[in-house]
Amino acid sequence: MMTESVNSSAPSTAEGMGIFGRFLTLWVALAIVGGILIGQFIPAVPETLTRFEYAQVSIPVAILIWAMIFPMMLQVDFTSVLAVRRQPKGLVITTSVNWLIKPFTMFAIAWFFFTVVFASFIPAERASEYLAGAILLGAAPCTAMVFVWSYLTRGDAAYTLVQVALNNLIMLFAFAPLVILLLGVSSIKVPWNTVLLSVLLYIVIPLSAGYITRQFIIKCRGVDWLTNVFLKHLEPIPQLGLIITLVLLFSFQGDVIIANPLDILLIAIPLTLQTFFIFFIAYGWAKAWKVPHNIAAPAGLIGSSNFFELAVAVAIALFGLQSGAALATVVGVLVEVPVMLALVRIANKTRYQFSVN
Repeated sequence: MMTESVNSSAPSTAEGMGIFGRFLTLWVALAIVGGILIGQFIPAVPETLTRFEYAQVSIPVAILIWAMIFPMMLQVDFTSVLAVRRQPKGLVITTSVNWLIKPFTMFAIAWFFFTVVFASFIPAERASEYLAGAILLGAAPCTAMVFVWSYLTRGDAAYTLVQVALNNLIMLFAFAPLVILLLGVSSIKVPWNTVLLSVLLYIVIPLSAGYITRQFIIKCRGVDWLTNVFLKHLEPIPQLGLIITLVLLFSFQGDVIIANPLDILLIAIPLTLQTFFIFFIAYGWAKAWKVPHNIAAPAGLIGSSNFFELAVAVAIALFGLQSGAALATVVGVLVEVPVMLALVRIANKTRYQFSVN
C-alpha cells in the first residue's frame, strides 16, 4: 500500500539518525577546524592537491563526492513512481515548491542579504560568490537526508521514495538550466559546458551506475539483501566522504575564514531564513489541501532540505575549491541538521491539525 500505518509514538531523533547524523553539525565543525589547521600548519597538503585538477575539477574531491552520491542513488527505486497516482497532491506540492518556487526565493533572499543588508560587511565580489553558492543550494532539493526527516515525522516511506525519485529525474533536466538562468541574472558568467559536465559527473553517471547496480543486486540476491546487507555496509562511506571533503575544502578556505570569520554567520542567516520559508509554504499548502500528515510532513521537509553534496560538488567544479561559492555551500551543510531538526519538531507538534490516513 502507498500509505503505511502510523505508529502510536513518534520515533526519537536518536533512533532515526544514529551517532553521525545526530552530531553532524559537530563533525562538520570539527572538519572545518581540522581543515583550517591543515591549511595553516601543513600547507603542503592543499598545495599538492591543486596539482590534481582538470577543468577546475579536483580529482581527489571528485572521488569523494562519488563516494557520497553513489550509495544514495542505490536507494532510488524508479518503478515506484507509477504508484503516485493514488496520492498525487503531495507530489504536486513537492515538485511545484522545489522547482517553481524554491530556486527563485533562494536567489531573492540571498541577493537581498548579501548585496543590501550585509553590503557593509561583505565586498561585492565576495558577495557574488556567496550568492552563487546559495543559488546552487536552492536548485538542488534533498536526495538522501530526507529519508531521515521523513522517518522522524512518521512519514509514508514509500511516498517519500516516489518524491525523491521524481526529484532526481527532474534534476537531470532542470538543474543546469536553473543554475545558468539564476547565475546569469546575478551577473556571474558560467559556460554551459561546465555546468553540464558537472551534472553529467555528479548526477547522470552515479544515478545510472546506481540504477544498474541496484537491478543487478536485486536480480542476484534480492531486495532484502540489498537493503539490509549491502546498503548497511555502505552507510559509513558517504559520511566519511563528506567529512574528508570538508577537511580538504577548508584547508583551502582557511585564510578566508581567518580573515573573515563573520562571513560564516552572515552566510548562515539567509540560508536559515530560506529553509523555514520554504517549509511553511509547502507544509501550509499541504494543510490547506487536506493532505495526510504522513505525506504533508515529508513534502515540506524535502523542499527545505538541500542536496548539499551536489551543491558542493558543482560549486567546486564551477568556481574552485577556494571560492566563496564553495564556502557558501559548505555553510549550508553546517546549518542543515539543526535547522531541519527544528522543522521536524514543528511538524510533529502540529500533527493533530492534519489527517493521518
